[in-house]
Amino acid sequence: MSLRFTKMHGLGNDFVVIDAINQKIDLAREQIRQLADRRFGIGCDQLLLVEPPREAGVDFTYRIFNADGGEVAQCGNGARCFARFVRDKGLIDRDTIAVATAAGRMTLRIEPDGQVTVNMGVPHFAPADVPFEADAPAERYALQVGDETLGMGAVSLGNPHAVLEVDNIDTAPVERLGPLIEAHPRFPRRVNAGFMQILDAGHIRLRVYERGAGETLACGSGACAAVVVGRQQGRLGDKVEVTLPGGTLQIQWQGGDSPVLMTGPATTVFEGNIQVQG
Repeated sequence: MSLRFTKMHGLGNDFVVIDAINQKIDLAREQIRQLADRRFGIGCDQLLLVEPPREAGVDFTYRIFNADGGEVAQCGNGARCFARFVRDKGLIDRDTIAVATAAGRMTLRIEPDGQVTVNMGVPHFAPADVPFEADAPAERYALQVGDETLGMGAVSLGNPHAVLEVDNIDTAPVERLGPLIEAHPRFPRRVNAGFMQILDAGHIRLRVYERGAGETLACGSGACAAVVVGRQQGRLGDKVEVTLPGGTLQIQWQGGDSPVLMTGPATTVFEGNIQVQG
């Protein structure tokens, strides 16, 4: 099967984006793994599918698959790339775009400077909504990982996040703790593990170990989760600059039932055709 694709990235979090409106797409999990492979395929953290709307009131269906082939409900950096892709490809002629995801509806807006603002929706803290095994909601939980007890916040932004505060992300044990937190039995659907360094109330540094992808250069939903947890704990303001290894995002959250807004860039790298086996 010959497949047309576009390679994009949001602050180094990279994607294979596929128009599944103008070409017939039916990819098996192993084929997605082939495409994501950085030696034998195109290489990406996630594969994004642009599909026709399946419900009234949206312009597209937005589907996300991790490099391991598993489908997930949310990807903030991918949403920005999705918006730029459909606009640049002429699939829509508006700068405000409504999409349906497995986590619900999202609104994407292309700004005059070319950056994209994503309405990530309202964060959910109830353990059952994350999901996370706990007796009651709390601003901070104790998580036993081997011989260590880690203090962390847990939140869902359409996908599950655990956020730990560290003194310095440069020396944080992301490679060691990331996989252990991701697969911790108290997170039945696994979890994205964020390691947050607070510089001041309006600026944090962040590294994220993503479920199914490992550590990435940037994680949009992870940046939102870190700000939400930090604000819930009284450490951050309502507008926060988040510096990730791949660059910077602007996150806004007024608290309560307000939606989280994320603004950042989306970049096209190259386009091509690939022959998919299977």
